[in-house]
Amino acid sequence: MAKILGGLTTSHIPLIGKAIAQDLRNEPYWQPFFKGFPAAHEWLRKVKPDVAVVVYNDHGLNFFLDKMPTFAIGAAAEYRNADEGWGIPTLPPFRGEPDLSWHIIESVVAEEFDPVTCQEMLVDHGFTLPMKLFWPGDEPWPVRVVPVSVNTVQHPLPTPARCLKFGQAIGRAIASYPEDLRVVVIGTGGLSHQLDGTRAGFINKEFDLMCMDKIVAEPQELARYSTLDLVRLAGAQGVELVNWLVARGALTGSVGKVHSNYHIPISNTATGLLVLENRG
Repeated sequence: MAKILGGLTTSHIPLIGKAIAQDLRNEPYWQPFFKGFPAAHEWLRKVKPDVAVVVYNDHGLNFFLDKMPTFAIGAAAEYRNADEGWGIPTLPPFRGEPDLSWHIIESVVAEEFDPVTCQEMLVDHGFTLPMKLFWPGDEPWPVRVVPVSVNTVQHPLPTPARCLKFGQAIGRAIASYPEDLRVVVIGTGGLSHQLDGTRAGFINKEFDLMCMDKIVAEPQELARYSTLDLVRLAGAQGVELVNWLVARGALTGSVGKVHSNYHIPISNTATGLLVLENRG
């Protein structure tokens, strides 16, 4: 049977792509952010995953406001990205795991979730930057991928509670997959930030740190918030926290924290990193 090894969460700010491309990791501005990742690299080398299920939000590359699914799951053999205008390097294609994708899709539909099934899918910086952060020197990619896109852009948005339950359904699907695969689940986005309006640049460090604490052992506490609560407390784009909740929900055992890092600001965003281990 497939085994869920654990989960990782990280921010996916477009400017990170420029820092990677221009090798700015050791610049004073960037060093506090990038210094958090060696511990994640070490854990990934130790657990040796075969597949990464990556939960992110599309920013207009694959979906747009006229067609924005609440949840979408990739079922392709390959995923490509494109430059969205932020100077993000185009990366080599990502290999899919279609059989696992279809198993997850069929399982969550049986649990009364209705994802859009994507047999062709482009992936943007919300997906590619976390992959490059966690596997910085490994090309071709050492893991196959299953992209899971969550709507955090076009209201009405899925509630945190709904996203946690969706993640739990994905976790049950992975755990029931009848092949020996080693799987990690990645949640991307956030933390608190707002890109426009009168609160542009808004960051709520206290709320961010509370979320990073609660998501380890008490994710249901975060599921009590509404999406409007998240906008108020974390900024208009801080609702990307729901991607973390999907990823956390997919961890089926007792969960322990291996590593964390928090830093502000990168651009005008609070950045968070967690490495969580599935221990049961």
